[in-house]
Amino acid sequence: MPVSTDVTTELARAIGELTACGPEHLADSDTVIELHRLRDQLDAVVARSVAAFDAAKTWDADGARSAACWLTTKCRLPQAAARREVQVGRQLRTAPIIERAWLAGELGEYQASLLLRSRTPGNAEAFARDEEFLVKKAQEFRFSIFARILSYWRYQANADEVEKEAADGIDSREFHHSQSFGGRWFSDGTFDPIGGSIINEELKRLEAELFEEDWAEAKERLGDAVAAHNLRRTTAQRRADALVQMAIRSASALPGSSPPRPLFSVLVGYETFAGPICELANGSMVTPGSLVPWLTEAMIERVVFDGPSRVIDVGVKRRRFDGATRRAVELRDQECFHPFCEERAEACQIDHIEPYAAGGLTMQANGRVACDYHNRLRHRRQSPPVP
Repeated sequence: MPVSTDVTTELARAIGELTACGPEHLADSDTVIELHRLRDQLDAVVARSVAAFDAAKTWDADGARSAACWLTTKCRLPQAAARREVQVGRQLRTAPIIERAWLAGELGEYQASLLLRSRTPGNAEAFARDEEFLVKKAQEFRFSIFARILSYWRYQANADEVEKEAADGIDSREFHHSQSFGGRWFSDGTFDPIGGSIINEELKRLEAELFEEDWAEAKERLGDAVAAHNLRRTTAQRRADALVQMAIRSASALPGSSPPRPLFSVLVGYETFAGPICELANGSMVTPGSLVPWLTEAMIERVVFDGPSRVIDVGVKRRRFDGATRRAVELRDQECFHPFCEERAEACQIDHIEPYAAGGLTMQANGRVACDYHNRLRHRRQSPPVP
């Protein structure tokens, strides 16, 4: 039975009242949260409606080849978006707990879609068993952390399937570097998590060197009033120059010399509720099988957080965190302590929880990862409690 015209009319009236509100009436945090919750509920209703529309084949009466084709024309959606709506609707019919939470506004479209995509023929039985557990994790954690939890769950549920996906990802690596008729060069590539991270880290390191050069040049030219917009190169230009530097340095390496060995951090005895951690410093989840080809080339850093061989706190009399103490805090926390920040530890500082000036010791238990912004913010106003 079609939805009552009274219901949709009332919904349209309420939305009309909201659109008539001035920005000053919509700026408070409670309103933003409530509007997102209501949108999540409406998205869930739309998904349920599209699923029923698809199953009933109502679209066939208009001569459309599929529900997705009908949505593309009637609702002016991109084809990919229309196909995705139909797919989500179909998947939702087999996931009652996800559907119920989404309809209640306890899940958003992104969480629901990620959960539904994670259900595969190879883990369907485990997914049905753990669906309620996974929905609760989606409700408890912000999206980036939940995505990592789900990655670990997938590996625990069907390691062979995830290892095959990782191997397929490595096999699909490619890089194109072509010259145009005008002499300019265009590059495009796809890399697996490990290979891509190696390239990214070296590019970042060289770009930082070039930034220091640009800053020194601008400061000499303009004095202490220098700002980022005064630099002679943009970030993208420095990154392009850094890539050229990578090629130059590679070409200048002595024949037979050993290249620098990549470093992987292997965390031992430190488990989440979904299983042992196996990820890169930038947060990318990798499978154990993905690491195997690198074991003869990489330097392995073993860090144990429990047991007799755990990392020993060092330098308690020093003001700065460095050496093993700094590394242990970085690997333990992985990102900035602030609940509204996702800056990875590698780009952060190590902050004293109890300030050094107040007698706080420079040791693991008193250290936490803090990005530059939130480290400075702490000294301007009271910091939020540690989560």
